[in-house]
Amino acid sequence: MNAGGFWLGGGGCLLLLALSACAPNFQASASSQPCPSESDLEFICGALKPEDLAVIPGGRWLVASGFAPGSGLKLIDTRARTLQRWFTGKSDQVALNQGRYPDCMTPPDPALFNARGISFRETEPGVGEIHVVNHGGRESIEVFAIDSRDPGVPPQLTWRGCLLLPQGNVGNSVATYSDGTVLVTVLTRPGTTITDFVLGQKTGYVLERTPGAPQFRVIEGTELEGNNGLESSKEDDGFYVVAFGPREIVRFDRSGTTGPVWKVTAPEFMPDNIHWHGRHLLTAGMVRDEPGCGGVRQIVDGVADGMQCHRGYVVASLDPASRKWTVVTKSAPSASFNGVSTGVIVNGELWLGSYQSDRVGVRALPVSEKTN
Repeated sequence: MNAGGFWLGGGGCLLLLALSACAPNFQASASSQPCPSESDLEFICGALKPEDLAVIPGGRWLVASGFAPGSGLKLIDTRARTLQRWFTGKSDQVALNQGRYPDCMTPPDPALFNARGISFRETEPGVGEIHVVNHGGRESIEVFAIDSRDPGVPPQLTWRGCLLLPQGNVGNSVATYSDGTVLVTVLTRPGTTITDFVLGQKTGYVLERTPGAPQFRVIEGTELEGNNGLESSKEDDGFYVVAFGPREIVRFDRSGTTGPVWKVTAPEFMPDNIHWHGRHLLTAGMVRDEPGCGGVRQIVDGVADGMQCHRGYVVASLDPASRKWTVVTKSAPSASFNGVSTGVIVNGELWLGSYQSDRVGVRALPVSEKTN
């Protein structure tokens, strides 16, 4: 992988926010908001706070979360450069599996659905499940079946149920094992704050719920300074967590070891979400020391800075075997795109999500990165 910035030439973004039209459950409409491209970024508007992104295998479709009330889930067509509201709550998108998911009898209210971290797992070619951290109306992990076997229509989404988080816990990211076990990070456990982990205190942990278990449990030894991004290992033998305060990726084993197995610090940026890209973990986040924002994150009047000042971003990959970082790209602050929190690669393009902005960004990658 090569370091450096990449320019995406030509064209502005397509101003499409769909509420339906390409297939059942969709209606398309043009966005009324301008969405001009910048020197190295093309934008797709209408994605209110797309905090996380997930790739649906096949090279065309992405799922974007929406970290705001009613923002829910969006489906992105990477070829057509369109974005559509996906879960509408209509009856043909609901099929409760009460045996597997006994906690909730009704789907999330689309008017409240506040989606944060998301995780997709393919169970057979063209079929899989997506787990979504939800803050809208309940603190939960919402589970949807996805069917993308018909290449002639957009993937179909069906709500199957939810898993409620323990009282007082707010989920951040989610990951799964192939046996159906669900993992969730909690950034700040009850009684702690963001300011605490900026000051170096342990505030979060990882929750686990195995199939058939009545509730989540805290995994002993997973307490970190702001448990953020999360990904399970390829071999199902452990997981990786972002400690947001110290900018670390931390490895935990599934059994036999309490506490971290190893940890590695990110190169001058604050990694947020992490996802697999081949055999590497791909992560993105804001620049740690941004001169235009007064340098590193500050504590002002006893409270951590809210990070609204526009910071540059870095996307980097970590090889878990060697624990070596490679910077994929880095960028100066963008005038219209702040709070970069995730990055995924599809067909030689880097797609970026943000927990603050109203759009998804996309930019070209060098030839050496043009793989899925």
